[in-house]
Amino acid sequence: MSLSDGGGYGGGEPGGPDTGGQTRTRLPDGGGDPYGAGRRPRTGSSTRNLVTIVGVVVLLIAAIAFANRGGGGGPGDDRTKEADARPTAPTGTKPVEGKNGGIASGFARTEQGAESAAANYAVALNSDGMYTKDRRRTIVTTVYAPAVAAARENALDKAYGDPEFLGRIGLKADGRAPDGSTFVSRANPVGTKVERFSGTAAKVSVWYSALFGIAGPASKNPVAEGWYTNTFDLQWINGDWKITDFTQKDGPAPVGRDQAASSAEDMSKAVQGFGGFTYAR
Repeated sequence: MSLSDGGGYGGGEPGGPDTGGQTRTRLPDGGGDPYGAGRRPRTGSSTRNLVTIVGVVVLLIAAIAFANRGGGGGPGDDRTKEADARPTAPTGTKPVEGKNGGIASGFARTEQGAESAAANYAVALNSDGMYTKDRRRTIVTTVYAPAVAAARENALDKAYGDPEFLGRIGLKADGRAPDGSTFVSRANPVGTKVERFSGTAAKVSVWYSALFGIAGPASKNPVAEGWYTNTFDLQWINGDWKITDFTQKDGPAPVGRDQAASSAEDMSKAVQGFGGFTYAR
């Protein structure tokens, strides 16, 4: 997640908007609210805002790539999965009940368990907790293999704790949102796919949408949506699946609907009022 000007979401870590010509956003009538301004032609200011948000995405993806540099998948991947999608269906396997630092844990040593682990780890790595030191340490030590977590902790601290970077995305030096604003960084998995699997290692892709930005009356980076696919290399370590490496790519992204953007107040209320899920196949 090079730290370019503009300062997103990547590495897991979350999402700027698609600026392609097919995506249309209809803004509601109103004034003063960056989420609620009336429909107007694009100006230099709106273009700069898009560039800023996209810059944030690039920055965070670069930071995660830096933090993940030198990793590799574990041994034991013994077969490649077919590309056919499998719908979620009752299997008789109980969902995980354990939690470590608020993150689901104790996944089954099965393909289903590996998919559940990957989906929940994508959510954790894309959460706003990655922007505060103590919470970031908990996430990293929970989702990564112990040796990998120890090797990458300092790099992640440097990437996510850079005051200049945090300022670019509208956060204070400690990772908190400005007073009266809400920082939004959330991943919403759409589906998972097992690329390879054995009893001790798995490669799982997670396709998800991401929300990223600052909801507030003075926000220069309003909450925007992006789409990404993370592919995780997992190893079975000490009775659970742990990440040894992962990669991220953009999309697949759908065409956006001609739908009115919500106000900053409504967005803040939604994020604070709707909790996340524990994801399971």
